[in-house]
Amino acid sequence: MPVNIIIFGQLTDIAGNSLSLEGIADTDQLVNKLNELYPALADKKYLVAVDKKVISGNTVLTSNNTVALLPPFSGG
Repeated sequence: MPVNIIIFGQLTDIAGNSLSLEGIADTDQLVNKLNELYPALADKKYLVAVDKKVISGNTVLTSNNTVALLPPFSGG
């Protein structure tokens, strides 16, 4: 079951714009795998959104989910 990940802002310099990972059951596992694949991500602050909703805890993922990595941003 692949999980599709969309990456925004300065995080694209580390991991590109998007990727798909297999065998990811939840967001904690996803973050751990991303930190393993892209060690520079471990030092970055970002929010995780699942299906356009920012999450604050571990969330179960299915192949229908789209996950977004959102770096800090400001508006004006």
